[in-house]
Amino acid sequence: MIQFQSPSLGEGQTRERRSKALAILAAALEAVDPEEAIQRQVFLADDVLRVGERTYDLSRYRRIIVVGGGKAGASMTKAIVQILGPRIAAGLVNVKYGYTAETQIVEINEAGHPIPDQAGLAGARRIAELAKEAGEDDLVICLISGGGSALLPLPSEGISLEDLAALNDALLRCGATINEINAVRKHLSQIKGGGLARLAHPAELVSLILSDVVGNPLDVIASGPTVPDVSTFAQACEVIEKYGLWEEIPPSIAERLRRGRDGLVPETPKAGDPIFARTYNLVVGSNEIAARAAIARAR
Repeated sequence: MIQFQSPSLGEGQTRERRSKALAILAAALEAVDPEEAIQRQVFLADDVLRVGERTYDLSRYRRIIVVGGGKAGASMTKAIVQILGPRIAAGLVNVKYGYTAETQIVEINEAGHPIPDQAGLAGARRIAELAKEAGEDDLVICLISGGGSALLPLPSEGISLEDLAALNDALLRCGATINEINAVRKHLSQIKGGGLARLAHPAELVSLILSDVVGNPLDVIASGPTVPDVSTFAQACEVIEKYGLWEEIPPSIAERLRRGRDGLVPETPKAGDPIFARTYNLVVGSNEIAARAAIARAR
């Protein structure tokens, strides 16, 4: 067996190297801290809200509504409330049990993760209602982070959480890839696959995203509630056909997928759809951002 020996270090050198390593780690973690990530990208000066490279004149909007879901949702909400305060008219964000925080104005709703539950369904239903209530002169701010897919469970009409659970079990057992699973479940949700953007249209929509996916594919993070969907009903049906699952999945799901493939159910919104004309998606934190911060601190 090959053994590697580290050069002998004195106590002072060891302490110094450990201190530097911890400082590098701290820089990486701080770069993706949910509150810090929001505060680095969102600024308010008088009536002008700056988000990334865009600005919004808040005097033009009747209401500001905050919605979202994910394990970092409470911290992200705290940051937005600190910035906007009483300018926010209403809001609700679904978070994992035990991941809550004290916030004002915006309700934090604890729900099941990774298995969606009735609390998550109730919260997602209220989020959909808030989005649908938003008009052309409203600003909707959406907070998305890891776990958002399970924490925003609002099935399409006629499909239950139990139906989705049975589908997920079947897809996992057969070895379907994450992209294949996403293609199917986006077509069974009112929120995933651009569904939330569709609900919020024609309001102005700003989505602040804390990514937990390598490469930050926006249609994958939390199943892409505010971005165009690249998959189709036909592709979802191909997945079911590929693994021979038509007889295993609930009838309600099989019927919706077939009807969608035949053009009897509206497709998920695609790139170029007018509903995205007033939508801005911004990644505020990611593995890449953490790595860059660590490198900068190491130098």
